Order: sequence, then structure tokens, then C-alpha cells
Amino acid sequence: MVHPLAVSRLDRLTEDSVAVTLDVPAALRETFRHVPGQHLTFRHTPADGRELRRTYSVCSAASAVGSPAPSHLTVGVRHIDGGVFSAHVVKELTVGDTLHVLPPAGRFTLPPAPGRYAAVVGGSGVTPVLSMAATLLAQEPTARFTVLRCDRSSASTMFLEEFADLKDRYPGRLQLAHAFSREELQAGLATGRMDAPRIGALLPALLGGAVPEVAGWYLCGPLGLVEASRGALREAGVERHRVHTELFHADAAPVVERPSDASDGSRVTATLDGRAGTWPMRPGETLLETVLRNRSDAPYACKGGVCGTCRARLVGGEVGMDRNYALEPDEVAEGYVLACQSRPRTAEVAIDFDA
Repeated sequence: MVHPLAVSRLDRLTEDSVAVTLDVPAALRETFRHVPGQHLTFRHTPADGRELRRTYSVCSAASAVGSPAPSHLTVGVRHIDGGVFSAHVVKELTVGDTLHVLPPAGRFTLPPAPGRYAAVVGGSGVTPVLSMAATLLAQEPTARFTVLRCDRSSASTMFLEEFADLKDRYPGRLQLAHAFSREELQAGLATGRMDAPRIGALLPALLGGAVPEVAGWYLCGPLGLVEASRGALREAGVERHRVHTELFHADAAPVVERPSDASDGSRVTATLDGRAGTWPMRPGETLLETVLRNRSDAPYACKGGVCGTCRARLVGGEVGMDRNYALEPDEVAEGYVLACQSRPRTAEVAIDFDA
């Protein structure tokens, strides 16, 4: 369900990004309780009348289990070229405005636990990791976190002050390293674009050779950086289940799979919030497009196979996904699909959004 939340604070982070703090009324605080790494989905209707949905990660710390849920949530928003909603937020939004928001969601999470953790992030991909670091270090006194940040320049780096404050608060437990693709560093740590060999050389230096022993790796940012980091970790012997990924901006990436499309004449049955419905598909439609024509409350955001909001379990028939940047291999093996990317390969298909 979508809820109206008032903007209580706006902080300029860089020339093209802001931190947006939302006031959460007491009656909704448990509904909006989040796990570090989760995102909020915003619903926006511009002047042309078409509904947009966009996801932005929560960057504020989460409350400990058993303690009151936060009264405020903060997200980081960077303006992207052609982005209608991001332009509205960065250029037009003011304190007191109302945004329409769905409760926190997402599986790119780090529930606080003892151990050593690390992240490789690019650009606005740092947003969920800020929440992870702030929550983990506050709630687990022995936990440590290493963050390798990859940005164009220091001027374009989001949340510089926030991470500096965390490092001052938790000396010896938070390790930060920066790699700028368009700026020389005085310390000479790293410049230029990060590829798998460079990342593979940097990480052991940062972690003292303990790369495989890290309890959890969190990779977030553009497709190229995430894939390069995943490759470097694979070469270092890191077990796959220790690596967690979330993509920001995969529009230019190649399509992973193009199955034959049997949507003409097919029917899809979808279960959502305990109610099931069956509807005929139109030629060329994805499962999500068919469901949305009949259930406007179906979950979705990016429609690009990136955010995972439309994740559902395939419980009947066969489908093929155009591309998949959100589901892990074990999720696919368990039968989960992205409804926005799935097209039928059989006459009857059934999916369950509640599974």
C-alpha cells in the first residue's frame, strides 16, 4: 500500500544529488521499519499523467530489534539524464512536500551480526551501504567494515561527510578507501576506472590478505563495476554465497536471454495478497504488463530487470526472462522470476507474488 510521507529535510550532497528525509507518522513506523540495505519505492505522476515508480535505498541507520522503529527515513537521490522523478526531487522538491511511498523492500540486506564485512560501491550505489555500516557498527561492537568507494571525483562523491563522521566515531572498525576515475589522489591509492585486475589487487592490500574470510561482500553500483568486483572475488576464492549484489543503472547492458515469445494466446494466473486471477495475454506482453492491466496494485518499480520488486515464484508453466540483474542463481533455481522480464513459453503460466 502506498502512503503519503512529508519531506522534513533536504540536504545537498553534490551538484546533482540530495538526501531526502521523510517524516514517518507514529502509526506507520512499524510498517516502515527497515533492514539495512532495503529500498523505498516512490510513486510519482508527472504532468503527462502516466504513473512512474522509482526505488531509492534507505541510507539512514535501522533500529535494533525490539527498539522503536525510526521516526524518520532518509534516501539519497542523484539526478540521472532523462530521469523525470530524479529531476523533480533534485531540482524542485521542497521541505513540506508530500511523496507517495511504499514500505521498505529488497533482499540486498545486512542484518547486524558479528564479523568482518566489506563493500565495493560505485556512485549512488553507496546509499544502502551507508545504512549497513551505520547500523552494523552501532549494534555490533566487534564488527568491522571495509568500504572501497569508486567515483568520478571527490566533488561527485555522495555522503562524504557522513562516512567521515562514522570513521571518527568507530576508529579501527571502519576502513574507507577511494578510487577516483577522473581525479588524481595525493596519496596515490588508485585512479582510473576499476576493472577486475585492479580491484583484485586492491582488496588484499586493504584487507591484509583476508579476502576469502570476509563474512559478507556487498557490491552495489553500475553493472560494469559489480561484474568486475564479482570476478575479482571469484578469482580470490570467495564463496558465492558470501557475495551479495545490487545494480544501479543497467540500461546499457546486453540482454542476457531472449526466449521465444508465446504470449499470443497464453493466459497468466497471478496470486497477489491472497487473491488469484487469470487473464489472457496480449501479443508481446510480459507477465507484469498483463497483470497490471487487471491488478494495478501489482508490485513493480524499474521494469528493467534490476530492482527485483516484481519478483514472483513460477508455480505453473514455463517462462523465459529477457534479462535478469536482480535474482541470484539459487533464487532462479528455486523457481523465482522477474515478472517484468518474463514471457510465456507455454499456453498457461501461473505465478505467485506472495511466495
